[in-house]
Amino acid sequence: MTLEELLAKYEVGERDFRSVDLSEVNLSGVKLNEANFSHANLSIVNLSGSHLCGADLSHAQLNVARLSGAYLNQANLNYASLNVANLIRADLSRAQLQSASLIRAELIRADLSRANLFAANLSCADLREAALRHAILRYANLSEANLRDSLLTEANLEGANLNNTDLSRTDFRGANCRNAEMRQANLSHSNLSGANLSGANLRWADLSGANLSWADLSEAKLSGANLIGADLNNANLTNATLVHADLTQAKLIKAEWIGADLSGATLTGAKLYSTPRFGLKTEGMICEWVDLSPSGDRSIIQHFNTEESREFFNETPPTIRIIVDKSLDHEANFAIAGAYHQISQQYPELKQPPSMEIGRRRTVFTFRVDSDVNLLPIAYMIILPFQDSINTQNNIRTLLAMMNRENISSMSSLSPQRLQQLTTLIEKVIDNSAVIKQLINILRITKKIKFFQAPTQMILTNSSAQSLIIHDHPHFGRFVDISNVHASRNDSDSLSTTKVIAPSESMMIDFLKGFHYIN
Repeated sequence: MTLEELLAKYEVGERDFRSVDLSEVNLSGVKLNEANFSHANLSIVNLSGSHLCGADLSHAQLNVARLSGAYLNQANLNYASLNVANLIRADLSRAQLQSASLIRAELIRADLSRANLFAANLSCADLREAALRHAILRYANLSEANLRDSLLTEANLEGANLNNTDLSRTDFRGANCRNAEMRQANLSHSNLSGANLSGANLRWADLSGANLSWADLSEAKLSGANLIGADLNNANLTNATLVHADLTQAKLIKAEWIGADLSGATLTGAKLYSTPRFGLKTEGMICEWVDLSPSGDRSIIQHFNTEESREFFNETPPTIRIIVDKSLDHEANFAIAGAYHQISQQYPELKQPPSMEIGRRRTVFTFRVDSDVNLLPIAYMIILPFQDSINTQNNIRTLLAMMNRENISSMSSLSPQRLQQLTTLIEKVIDNSAVIKQLINILRITKKIKFFQAPTQMILTNSSAQSLIIHDHPHFGRFVDISNVHASRNDSDSLSTTKVIAPSESMMIDFLKGFHYIN
């Protein structure tokens, strides 16, 4: 079929041109909207400025074709071959390009917004300044492609291959890059704010100056990555691998990175206000100083030598465990959730609900704490729903009295200022009667539920992995229904016959010695 015959047939309403051979033909500027060119040979054809909106080009051969400025929006290019094709400024918005081959294709400033490029091959393609907003690029091959200054906001790149790809100054806001391969990719000064990079392979990637605020990098592999000056404020780096990564002067304010591996990483000058310092692997880490100011303006600087940095960053997070000698049932679960919700409303230091381990015989509530100094104050509050709260709180007050002794500072190796900080926090929570007033109704409920009458243990663990038993009920571990014991006498009688032993002064001093502080 000649070009003239094709155009004549199109003019009279013919649309089916399947398997036609028009290689090397000049079709620039023609209007062939909604035509069917599936399996057609259009290699080296000139379609510059042509109109092919809604056309079917599936399985078509368009290698080395000229499609600059062409209108291909909503066209079907599934399985089409567009290798080395010129698609500069082409409109491919909402086009279907599943499993299409665009190796070394030129797509500079092309519009691929909402296009479906699932499993497409774009290796070594030039996509500079291209628009790929909301595009589907799942499992696409973009290795060694150039996407500098492109727009990928809210695009789906899950499982995509972006190894050695130039993604500098690219806008990835809200994009899904989960489990993507991005080894040695250039992401310098790119905007990945709010992006999902969980499980992504970013080994040796250049993320210098990148915006990763609020990004999800949990389980991401960032070994050897360049994160100099990167913005990771509020990012999720839980269980991320950052071995030998360079985080010099990176912003990590309020970032979450429990379980992260920072072995051999460089962290000098990082901004770490309100960032957990526990639950990290830091062997061989280089950190000369950090910025602890709320706004990252260097108004609060902490300098370290090697030993001090090792103490500042610690693998052991401080925790409080309440072990209840009874299995948690639905009624008690509902009540404890309500109780801790009300406590958190009045006491913001209780930031997260506990993790729970429910066995056939016992229930363990574990609270993770941001700082050693908050262990005793938070412990004083979280025991409130339990009948053992009276004895547990009495023990904490006994410890407070010990801390206020004149010689305790020298014995515990704590400075008077640090000791005062600790005692002030405990005294403040003891005096916080507003919490108890707010809890009257919920405590009336828990008092009637057998679970909260069961014997308990409370164990504190500091950041040096030292434990202190604050309370251990005499009947804990015995197969005794404590509610029946209590039912046979009033509360004051039962309490008076229960021999509760507080931790000794030497135990408390050893425990306090393991505290880590921020200057």
